[in-house]
Amino acid sequence: MEGLPKDLVAASATPLILSILGQGDSYGYGIIQKVRELSAGQMQWADGMLYPILHRLQKRGLIEAYWGKADTGRKRKYYRLLDAGQQSLNEQRQIWNKINVMLGNGDVYV
Repeated sequence: MEGLPKDLVAASATPLILSILGQGDSYGYGIIQKVRELSAGQMQWADGMLYPILHRLQKRGLIEAYWGKADTGRKRKYYRLLDAGQQSLNEQRQIWNKINVMLGNGDVYV
């Protein structure tokens, strides 16, 4: 199989972003690189997919953005997980764990 199905990528985008930000503040390209690394290249996100999700998460009060300096000295927009985002991530992890158990124990046929 080459890559993951688009519907699975879309469904997992929010919890993945929240999880990455749960490990520390990051910026857009850093998030894209981390997703590529975590998925062993199976997920190839583009800016056009990531930034609309980041903006939605900001509007929902799950993350916040701020300006910082990159190692090069240039300004860079960073994103930080808020308490509400951590709570949402915890809830989404529970859901994904339930689905994983259902798929793994043979009760669901795929």
